[in-house]
Amino acid sequence: MTIFERVTRHAEHCPGQTALVWPGGRLDYAALRRQIEAAMQVLRESAAEVLAIDLESGPAWVAIDIAAMQLGICLVPLPAFFSAGQLLHVLRLTGAQAVISDAPTRLRRRVGELLSNAETQCRVADQPLSWVETLASAGSRPRRIPGSVHKVTFTSGTTGEPKGVMLSWAQMVPVVRGLVDAVGMTANDRHLALMPLAVLLENIGGVYVSLWAGATLLLLPAHALGMSGSSGLDGRRMVQALDESQASTAIFTPQTLQGVVEALELSGNARPGLRFAAVGGAPVSPRLLQRAGASGLPVFEGYGLSECGSVVCLNTPAYNRPGSVGRPLPHVRLRITGEGEVVVAGQPFMGYLGEESRSASEWHSGDLGELDAEGYLYLRGRRRNVFITAYGRNVAPEWVERELMLEPAIAQAAVFGEARAHNAAVIVISRGAAAPDVEAALARVNRILPDYARVLSWVTADGPFCVADGLLTGTGRIRRDAVQRRYRRDIESIYSEAQIS
Repeated sequence: MTIFERVTRHAEHCPGQTALVWPGGRLDYAALRRQIEAAMQVLRESAAEVLAIDLESGPAWVAIDIAAMQLGICLVPLPAFFSAGQLLHVLRLTGAQAVISDAPTRLRRRVGELLSNAETQCRVADQPLSWVETLASAGSRPRRIPGSVHKVTFTSGTTGEPKGVMLSWAQMVPVVRGLVDAVGMTANDRHLALMPLAVLLENIGGVYVSLWAGATLLLLPAHALGMSGSSGLDGRRMVQALDESQASTAIFTPQTLQGVVEALELSGNARPGLRFAAVGGAPVSPRLLQRAGASGLPVFEGYGLSECGSVVCLNTPAYNRPGSVGRPLPHVRLRITGEGEVVVAGQPFMGYLGEESRSASEWHSGDLGELDAEGYLYLRGRRRNVFITAYGRNVAPEWVERELMLEPAIAQAAVFGEARAHNAAVIVISRGAAAPDVEAALARVNRILPDYARVLSWVTADGPFCVADGLLTGTGRIRRDAVQRRYRRDIESIYSEAQIS
């Protein structure tokens, strides 16, 4: 069953049930089906095989997404947090014949060299949109996308050229079903999307899960969620949005969770009425999860990969093991290699666009981890991030960083030490803390770490790591190369001082 067929079933059995709510109105399931059908007519007339979408979260995004999937059109979401260079790469690689946009002027300013002058107006879900044709072959030969691919989602990665993960509905639907069951999603739930719908985690875990369950999906513009630019966050505004929307479920990134927790701690107000909130997309500080619990937020950590349909494991109220990322969804099988790498088996993704197609049923995640006797997964870091000290010791920096961020004085940390005699860190100091607090925190952490993993030198970051300055991916992972480039002189300076002393 496709997501459109599922919406149709709800429209037949509970037509008046609210499906979407946004500042401009609402759609029940019967009306949502009609809007999807209208979007299908718009897409049929275009004859596009590959369509890029450049819209803010709203009913038009949802209708176009589902309509494209039902028609077998490959949809390519364009994340707002991508740089112009990354967007050019996406359009060149996919060979999208058109972009449907709610901000064509901005689009032309960023990727105008790949857009033709042909532009027509259309309406989807009563929203005026622009259909902008592209010069699909400009700059490079576009890759042929297999007809069974419904979506190409681009990982934000650590370079200027993210990879295009090719997904079919056959891979996404087991994730959707597994999440509905794990979360206990029902028609009584109200899910507030806190991430852009172009982010796969929200697209699958928010949109598809809500509509599959017959629940209500709440869509707010970024400013109403307290988001500004690609990384600015007003935690008080996000708390207000959660409260006023009467959301029962939401998905946080570590950044948004921290903002909400800090706002709740400062205000002392009652928590929003969430019954379940997931946090994922990047490693989460155990201290942050503890603070969230103390603030009354029912937050559960999960783990996933775009290559595996966004979610692999999830803690739930019934099965929760703090410190782990939960147990795998029912369709997933995990194993750990002799080198400690997490291998995921289940419904395989179809490969990266432009590379050889995949046939293997397993995916080597690149993550280091352990499984306990009850199947809970504990992550230890990224295999490619492991560095080797001058003494030949392997260190997974995420492990050390998690220990550091358990300390209230340390908001964020990036640890380095490749070929060095000791490890150094770039540290974002928590609000209200000072250098002596960080020194005391390092001393406490170093007492529990083995000598080769201890952090003996550190520099103060000139601001939080965020998406806008290129130091975080869109889901909150540290761009290590970018942090190292930004603070190279400071890092080299402290190593030089250590040699002199």
